[in-house]
Amino acid sequence: QCLLSGSWRSDTGCRMVVSILRKDGSFSGSYLPGPAASDSEILTSPLEGSQQDTRLVPQPTFSFMVNWHLQETARTSVFLGQCYVGTNGEETLHALWLLREAAESPDDDWKATR
Repeated sequence: QCLLSGSWRSDTGCRMVVSILRKDGSFSGSYLPGPAASDSEILTSPLEGSQQDTRLVPQPTFSFMVNWHLQETARTSVFLGQCYVGTNGEETLHALWLLREAAESPDDDWKATR
């Protein structure tokens, strides 16, 4: 089925909660990094995303963006992936991510994306 609504946990303990999944495939919710995160000031942050229509694609691709709630740093992450259904019916998400921090100047742009 691969509907993204509900709670998902990564191998590193990060948690994504999709609280609203709309008919057009767009969704919203919250994201909380796991214990591996280096910044202890990170709070639960909002996410917005979209997934392919599961009526047309049984293992849909998806993307979402997180604008981190931090006190003094502007950060945004984007995730891009696909939902897979195993032979036992278990749903698994595989995703890649990019993290962008605000740069002080164009000279620092090269080190602002991880």
